[in-house]
Amino acid sequence: MSELTHLDDAGHAHMVDVGDKAITRREAVAQGRITLSTTAFDAILDGTVPKGDVLAVARIAGIAAAKRTSDLVPLCHPIPLTSVKVEIHPEPPRTVRVQVRVRCDWRTGVEMEALTATSAALLTIYDMVKALDKGPELHGIHLLEKRGGRSGEYIRPAEET
Repeated sequence: MSELTHLDDAGHAHMVDVGDKAITRREAVAQGRITLSTTAFDAILDGTVPKGDVLAVARIAGIAAAKRTSDLVPLCHPIPLTSVKVEIHPEPPRTVRVQVRVRCDWRTGVEMEALTATSAALLTIYDMVKALDKGPELHGIHLLEKRGGRSGEYIRPAEET
């Protein structure tokens, strides 16, 4: 069983000290999906959503969320990100897939930044279409890949994506 790194000897939550860890290239990729009504999906593709360009706003929301992850997730370290790439793929008949790749050169990984960015982009899509669709469903938010650091590389098996 592995040691719980976010608990001290008394069982209290604390931020892990990463000061002695080497700075290495870190990368993480996460993705998730939102399923929409046909009306909302078609409005996104046609550019007729009353609030504006849904995909552009969702892309910006994802980038902003990655940069603010340590403000949202209590024990995350602020990380100097070098790159955040948010890709948004409409997948007919009614699904939009968001995939986020985050990179840094730092002492700790960027999995939480990739997952937070994915979630924020999906939530932004939801917010922008909620006048057209009362029941969008977010699903499948997960880590696809991570590289760097002591634990090395992780690639999610294809059958689990």
